[in-house]
Amino acid sequence: MADIVNLRAARKRKARAGKREKAAANRLLHGRDGAETQVAKLVEARTTRVHEGHRLESGGETRDGEDV
Repeated sequence: MADIVNLRAARKRKARAGKREKAAANRLLHGRDGAETQVAKLVEARTTRVHEGHRLESGGETRDGEDV
């Protein structure tokens, strides 16, 4: 006897598989995976924090001496 197949669920599985394949191809073409992106964001945040920590004044004025 043949297995009963829910066609709606089969279409959804096929669509998900296609999206996963497309995403994998795009990752190879366009760049980094999620872990690398997260590390880059953390490094950028730390660099900004360290850079801002070395400021002599807290940027309350412009070069012209006017308050912002």
